[in-house]
Amino acid sequence: MKLRYAIFTAALVGFAGAAIADTTDSRWQTRVVINKDGTHCVDDSNCFNRYHPDIPSVARANPGDMIVFHTRDALDSDLTLNSNADDLAAIDLNLVHPMTGPVHIEGAERGDVLAITLVDIEPDEYGYTVIVPGFGFLRDIYTEPFLVNWRLSNTHAVSDQMPGVRIPNESFMGSVGVLPGQPEVTSWLARETALGAVGGIALPPQPIGAMPTAVCGPDGSAKNECLRTIPPRENGGNMDVQQMQIGTTLLLPCFIDGCGLFVGDVHYAQGDGEVSGTAIETGAVVTVSVEIRKGQGEYITGPEVEGGAQIRNMEPTSFYQTIGFPLKSEGEVPTQHTYLESERIESLSNLSEDLTLAARQALIKMIAYIQREHGLSAEQAYILASVAVDLRVGQVVDVPNYIMTAILNEGVFGE
Repeated sequence: MKLRYAIFTAALVGFAGAAIADTTDSRWQTRVVINKDGTHCVDDSNCFNRYHPDIPSVARANPGDMIVFHTRDALDSDLTLNSNADDLAAIDLNLVHPMTGPVHIEGAERGDVLAITLVDIEPDEYGYTVIVPGFGFLRDIYTEPFLVNWRLSNTHAVSDQMPGVRIPNESFMGSVGVLPGQPEVTSWLARETALGAVGGIALPPQPIGAMPTAVCGPDGSAKNECLRTIPPRENGGNMDVQQMQIGTTLLLPCFIDGCGLFVGDVHYAQGDGEVSGTAIETGAVVTVSVEIRKGQGEYITGPEVEGGAQIRNMEPTSFYQTIGFPLKSEGEVPTQHTYLESERIESLSNLSEDLTLAARQALIKMIAYIQREHGLSAEQAYILASVAVDLRVGQVVDVPNYIMTAILNEGVFGE
């Protein structure tokens, strides 16, 4: 019996000695890491904030590799937990959306589709949500700057400026995309220029603050062609679609050989609509893997997403919903309609089949509910709507009154 015990004890000691390495050293992944250097995008050779096919790749990766992007916050800001609304005056909107990349995907060609699976997001510990004058869905109502600083963990975000509110972690890539080709640059500039010419909102190339400077800056080789990053387009970019959670696969057509994959503008949480103009903005470490689907760019001509249970898992367990119709006051021209210069719109109190106006009414009603029932100020309620209220289409058939709804996750008001 003593001999058996000695043999067993020796075996355990040997097993324990072999296990010192744990599982850490057993690896199978090939990881391509794109770091960030310096304080801001201008200091970082792996960062850019405009789109053009001449922007050079900073790394190369193969399908199946784990591509790790170290990203910056959307405003490339100096904001901290101690910042206040006065600090927003120092933000330069020409620097919006610093992107990490681009990465050349080996074997990908123009006409292919890049399938990008989000593997993981590790957010920073600090995030912010702001109201910037002149920006946001209700920019005509909320005209003063406002800032909420969030303390982020792997589970929830909390803020001294939003007492009693806990926002669950539903991180996603606010911006992810591929570089356009020269035909796309020419076409997209033409259509946006035409929109601007009739008074619509269009952001022409702006070399000031543009990076990389050699391509897009004031003396850049393509300074009059580099596209701004604020509007999403067929190449993806600033889509701000919160359902693109971990485990989903984004499909994007490739417009150049190698595709030119980039990531940035991570959102810790966002309501459908991002109505104040920002979500909970933060930097993060984002891991994706990619697959090339040869020739599928023939019929996948813009962003599409494959997913599983992500949408179901994000649904609230309790909610409050407001319902909006395309109604307004007589004599009012809604902000989003001013470029149409239509006297007919001004004199009407009911527009026909107008989802934008219906969304506006639903949102205004929701903000009033949050103020009334939860005691938040108008600005706090608008911020909460931007990070935790979903604008959704109700119906688009019951003419003239299409319906948009606003849904508040009541679970954010935890104990």
